Amino acid sequence: MPELPEVETIRLDLRPLVLGRAIEEAWVSPNAPKLVQLLPPAEFCRVIAGRRIEDVTRRGKYLLFHLNGGLRWVVHLRMTGSLQHHRSASAQGAHLRATFRLDDGAWLCYVDTRKLGMMWLVDDESVVVGKLGPEPLGEGFGPQELRRLLQRRSAPVKAALLDQGAIAGIGNIYADEALFAAKIRPKRAARSLTKAETERLHGAIRQVLLEAMGNRGSSFRDYVDGAGREGGHQLHVRVFRRTGQPCYECGTPVRRIKVGGRSTHFCPTCQK
Repeated sequence: MPELPEVETIRLDLRPLVLGRAIEEAWVSPNAPKLVQLLPPAEFCRVIAGRRIEDVTRRGKYLLFHLNGGLRWVVHLRMTGSLQHHRSASAQGAHLRATFRLDDGAWLCYVDTRKLGMMWLVDDESVVVGKLGPEPLGEGFGPQELRRLLQRRSAPVKAALLDQGAIAGIGNIYADEALFAAKIRPKRAARSLTKAETERLHGAIRQVLLEAMGNRGSSFRDYVDGAGREGGHQLHVRVFRRTGQPCYECGTPVRRIKVGGRSTHFCPTCQK
């Protein structure tokens, strides 16, 4: 699933290409009946047509297109979705679920193998993203804020990091990587972390997210950027999907367990 680094990479790719462009025509495949939320697909296409894109921002794992007239077009890619900028919409194949023709002749093409992605067209973005927690790379999210969030939770720290209502944008990949970088075992109760451990985890979260953004995201399976290209961070992970392989720091085989129903990877020697 695209997480914060992947969605931010797509945002940075698309913003200079679509800023100031008008959406002349929209189409949603009848084979994607759950893609558009709150509105019938035909009404969604009618209302978005003619709108100009004034900005592209991100909230957690959501893309937000700011349209004239105060509308927000919100996109969540879920597990296998991608939003790509192309000069033609005809080459996207069987998994093309929606297209948006821009006034410069280019297209935004929404491609989704498993049809799990969602789109909204709303006057108030908080209808969709209002319950998300703080941004982990935001200036207001410091070690003290992280400690305050974790101290309220008896759940494993891995599960706490995945809770989008606590912290927005961290998913399975970067929770595992941050906990390894901080040398914290994923099953530790969140509220058991000391002040020093929380400070270390805060720094590790920022470190792994920024590194992944620098490598344009992780393409383990479906993720591609705004031009349909794979990211490169999957070549740099320390524990995620490295089950049985030696830890880069101590040589102990990486283990995989389940935490909160999610596959979780860690080094039993380095992470206490």
